[in-house]
Amino acid sequence: MKNFCFLLLILISFQSCKQEQKVTTPVIVQELVDQKVEYATGFTIQNNGTYKEIKITSPWPDAKSTFTYILYSKGTERPAISGKASYIEIPVDKTVVTSTTDIPMLEYLGLENKLIGFPHSDYISSEKTRALIDNGTIIELGNNGHLNTELTLELGPELIIGYSATGDTKTYDLLEKTGIPVVMNGSWMEQHPLGRAEWIKFVAAFYNKESEADSIFKKIEKDYNDASVLANNATKTPTVLSGNMFKDVWHVPGGDSYVAKFLKDANTNYLWAETPKTGSIGLNFESVLEKGQNAELWIGSGSSKSLEELKKKNNRYTFFEAFKNKSVYSSTLKTGAKGGLIYYELGPMRPDLILKDIIQIAHPELLTDYEPYFFEKLN
Repeated sequence: MKNFCFLLLILISFQSCKQEQKVTTPVIVQELVDQKVEYATGFTIQNNGTYKEIKITSPWPDAKSTFTYILYSKGTERPAISGKASYIEIPVDKTVVTSTTDIPMLEYLGLENKLIGFPHSDYISSEKTRALIDNGTIIELGNNGHLNTELTLELGPELIIGYSATGDTKTYDLLEKTGIPVVMNGSWMEQHPLGRAEWIKFVAAFYNKESEADSIFKKIEKDYNDASVLANNATKTPTVLSGNMFKDVWHVPGGDSYVAKFLKDANTNYLWAETPKTGSIGLNFESVLEKGQNAELWIGSGSSKSLEELKKKNNRYTFFEAFKNKSVYSSTLKTGAKGGLIYYELGPMRPDLILKDIIQIAHPELLTDYEPYFFEKLN
């Protein structure tokens, strides 16, 4: 009962402050810019003149419903549309995000100073955003990705960018009832590497940064496609093994997955490329050994920091030629100051760098002066 009353008091105070701000704060009405989405399949943006309509169609696996957000300029009349939607005044200012993948997008758009809170900030690796955490600009809002509702209400964000792996949105629903807009970021569901990076356009729409997002994405797209063309010039196509054992199951990326797309565009022969699955495939050790024992490269070997550590986890890893030839590579060795994985934070925003890393591993003669950004060979 005490917690409920406290929450209610915060809500009343928050709403009062919000209403007061609407009366006293001068606003600048900005023109809404068109935005074309080419690779991403999980969201659409439609410019309707006085407002924008964003639809999220794939927020999590097997989602049964879509989310619609109506964005309209501060200082203008709220548009009247039919159907269920969330209305958001833009550009937003104080922001809470819940995934480290949102951090590079904000930084690339020059919006890191809009971030006021994050759950479990130790996961954040970026030096620029870590400095804001260290000086108290960004507040810790919970553990393991779970938002503390009371602290969030005290901060009074104008926007929360959330995500859910399972469809559980209870915390977000509660916060929305207080008047704080919540939008769902489903970028992690994209299977094309450029589709994930293109979600910067989704984030940019809430800050009137569409032109900047378009320019940033076009550069990443060009670098990615140029790298793929370069890889096609290789005279050899090495065979690639991926994944590792978890308990008694070896999980390899499906042939239609995000990882398999990188391996294809890097001009490698991924052994499970023909398996029509977007997620991972669970296999027993024997079947992986039968197919992958002679693979030239093992790319994506898990969290082990050395071949010896990998061997200690499962002595049978030594049966693979890639292990014997010391051709095992991991993207989980580089971490931030608090142990967050740089690959998982920045990688979705920079698929061009991931692709170049793999090309340098598979075809070193093509990128002789390139230093891999994410992947490292296990010693």
